[in-house]
Parts: sequence; C-alpha cells; structure tokens
Amino acid sequence: MNGTQHANPRPGSGSGSDSGPGSVIVVGSGPTGLLLAGDLATAGIPVTLVEKRPRRISNLSRAFVLHARTLEQFDARALAEDVEAVGRPLDRLRLFGRLSVDLADLPSRFRHLLVLPQYEVEKVLERRAVAAGVEFRHETETTGVRQDPAQDTVTVEVRGPGGKTETLRAAYVVGADGMHSTVREAVGLPFPGRSAIRSVVLADVRLAEQPETLLSVNAVGDAFAFLAPFGDGYHRVIGWHRGRNVPDSEPLHLDEVKEITRRALGRDFGMHDPRWLSRFHSDERQVPAYRVGRVFLAGDAAHVHTPAGGQGMNTGLQDAANLSWKLAAVLHGHAGSGLLDTYQSERHPVGRSVLRSSGGIVRLAMAKRPWTLALRAALTTVLDHVGPLRRRATGHITGVGFRYPAPRGSHRLTGTRVPDVALAGGGRLYEALRGGRFVLITPHAPTPDAAPTPDASTAPASGTEAYGAAAGREDRLAVAHWASGRRTTLLVRPDGYVAWAAEDAEAARTAAALAAHVG
Repeated sequence: MNGTQHANPRPGSGSGSDSGPGSVIVVGSGPTGLLLAGDLATAGIPVTLVEKRPRRISNLSRAFVLHARTLEQFDARALAEDVEAVGRPLDRLRLFGRLSVDLADLPSRFRHLLVLPQYEVEKVLERRAVAAGVEFRHETETTGVRQDPAQDTVTVEVRGPGGKTETLRAAYVVGADGMHSTVREAVGLPFPGRSAIRSVVLADVRLAEQPETLLSVNAVGDAFAFLAPFGDGYHRVIGWHRGRNVPDSEPLHLDEVKEITRRALGRDFGMHDPRWLSRFHSDERQVPAYRVGRVFLAGDAAHVHTPAGGQGMNTGLQDAANLSWKLAAVLHGHAGSGLLDTYQSERHPVGRSVLRSSGGIVRLAMAKRPWTLALRAALTTVLDHVGPLRRRATGHITGVGFRYPAPRGSHRLTGTRVPDVALAGGGRLYEALRGGRFVLITPHAPTPDAAPTPDASTAPASGTEAYGAAAGREDRLAVAHWASGRRTTLLVRPDGYVAWAAEDAEAARTAAALAAHVG
C-alpha cells in the first residue's frame, strides 16, 4: 500500500554542468543532506543537491524523534521554533520494561525529546535550503563519481529525467544518499556489519483507542513493539517477534501486526485502515573511513544501526553540522584542507558508539536467557539509583554528552559541547552562533549601557574589537561576554563545541588562538 504524497515546489535545475571550483555537490535530500546543503548555501558556497526521488516529500517516515543536541543545532540556525511548533515534547523516554530515561535534568535548553515524523523535519530544512539558494536536481540519479587530483575537483555522472546523462563537477562531494549509497560504492568503501534484527514489521494505521503515552514501547517475552503518532490521525507501528523469522518479501497482513502489538503492549488499540504494511531488517554497519580524498559520507551512507533510542536521524544531522562549517572554512580560504580530516576523527567514534549502544538496547530489550534477563534487571536498578551513570546514559542517547578529541595539553574544556549559556546584555550563545559563526566569549565586563553584543562590530571598547571587525572577521566571528563573572575565555566553534579555552588569557594569546582557528 502506498501513502499519500505532498508536493512542494522547488527550484529547477540549471543547464550548466560545472558548479565551479569552490562548490559542493550533495547527493541525497534526506535530513542530513538538506541540513548540510542549507548550511553551505547560507555560508555563500554554491551547492547542488542531487536526488533520485521526484520533487515531493513523502508522508511515510522512518524516524520520529529529535533529541536535545539536534534541537540545539536547530536553535543555532533559528529553526528550533519551527520544529517545536509541529512536534510534541516528551520529557521521559521509555526503553523497555521499567527502564526509562528522565530528561528533566538534562543540561540543555531543551529538556525533552521532540516527537515528530521525519517528513516534518525535511519540510523545515527544505524551506531553509531553498531560501539559501541551493540548486535542486530531482529525478536525477548518481551513476558514478570520479576524482581528479590534478584539477582539485570531483566529477559526478548523473542520469536525469528521460534518461538524459550529464556530468557535474565540484570541489567536494558529500554522499548523504542512505544505506545503499551510490557514492560509497563509487569510491570503493566497504560497509562491514551484519543484520541485527530480521523480519521487523512496519505498519501505518489508524487507532480506535488512543495510547496513554505519546510513545509506547515495550518488550515482553518474544515480542517487541513501538507505537508513535504521525500527527495526521495515523500511527506508526514497528514490531518484531522472535518466532516469526521470514524474508522481507513475505506478505504482511494487519492481523500479524495486531498480534505482535498485543503481546508486547497488552492490546492492539483497535488498529485499522493501514496505509502502509511492510517488512524490513535492521542492520548494524559502519564504513571504515568517512572521507576518501574530496568525497565525504554522512548519515546512513556512513553508518546504520537499530532504531533503539531514536538516534539514527539525529546522528546524521550531527554529521552534517560537524562537516558543513569545515567545508565552508576551507572553501573560503580561512582554513587549510587538514581541517577536513577532523571530520573522520570526530564523527567516526561517535558513529561507532551509537552503533554499540543502540544494539545493546535492542539486545537487552529482547533478552530471553536467564543471565541476560538478570543483566537487564541489574542495569535498570543501577540506572535508577546511580546518578552519574544515569546522566552519562542520558547524555549519550540525547547527544549532549559527546565530546571530541582535543590536542595534548589543551584546556580541559576543549572539544566539549557548550550549553546555551547566558551572555551579557541578555543574549545567549545559540543566538550568537546563528549565521555559522565562531563565538568568542570573554570575561571582560561590558560597559554599563552596552547593548547585547552578538555582533563583533558592536563589541565594547575593551580590546575585543581587535578580534572581530578590525581584524576582518566580522563575517565569521561574534565577540560576546559572559553574563556571569566567569574568567574563562572561550572560543566556540560554529557547531557549538569548544575550539580553544584559557583562564585569564592575555590579549596576545587570544589573538593567536583566533588566527589559528578562525583564520
């Protein structure tokens, strides 16, 4: 069965085949590709987004959750209010049985997860990408990728509507084209891993009885089920039964979905009128390298894992947020190409960690042997009573607990995520980050009548003007001050992580750090 489709108008493609030496081609217009393309275009980089699907957004969805760290990234792009307006907040995530994650104490402005279908996220990101000038090529399939080191370019062979072939060229290519990535295959990268769960059932249905909770999830005996609302009167059901291991091609009937749901959740909520029924298998895979020369992989093209914890779409969006500002800095000449190597060193370990944790959640949820059941009970007890372990698990699932590697001898904050701290004059960090800029937060107090200073060009005359406008960095650096009496000088990257920090730093040391990181 097919779901209804919603068509959104998008710009048509141009006739030229060369986007220029300072351009980027993004393959795949899912959330990862849309965020990345929108970031680059906002930074003034010419972007072509190639997508083999028609020009429309499906109301069939895979992901249903935005976690706190992703909401922070959306806030840094003035998009958080857009998704909050169509989503529904949930301050506790239940994983299985009595094990749940309480988000009330999360060190974030967003102390909740947001339940909304992936297609709503795509609508928000698409509007931004269109407004920023991204060139969309729909119904255009990527058929080959070839790198030319002598010319510092990448050539992408595509087949458009009617079978017309064309050659596109750019400085860099990002494959955000999903699990069956053509870009990944073209650069010869393996995708090692295995199927973690087979014969998972999926159904989009109407319910005669509404669940008591926004998200319903549980595992009982041999059955597991997950239930989430679309917001249009339909619910998504995902289920699995240990004794029903059949090929993905085996026809699925609503009665089977009802039976699994009753076993796992206690009732089937009177589900009826399915608009979509299918089977799938959930893999755990990760490429060994996220970069090959001038070609990068992001999202499901680089890593796939079980849906446990709702981390899939979020991890891909974080990939995009990490890579976009680095590509922009290199293409604008503000950083050397070595900066792009940090995409691998920072994001590959995160992908591996998510792979392990989501797989661990599934295995514990599906526990059957006495020792695994005992382990699950012990883990539930420990997380309920040991605060540091509970906070660590919560930070991992929501994304706010990850930190990136820092050079030896760096300040202890280097590589850590910065929460939405208050700035002098009533501003806040994630407002200052908008526009893809670095933010330098200094301990110097503003003048008594100073206005909020997220713009470096309006910084009070305390020496900070030399860091921003006077140094020609006003387009990529905001200078602000702590609202508190904190003495740390902090340089925050466009993705909200600490690039450099020092206590009571003198001006010369701060200027050297800006030259090294901001250019």
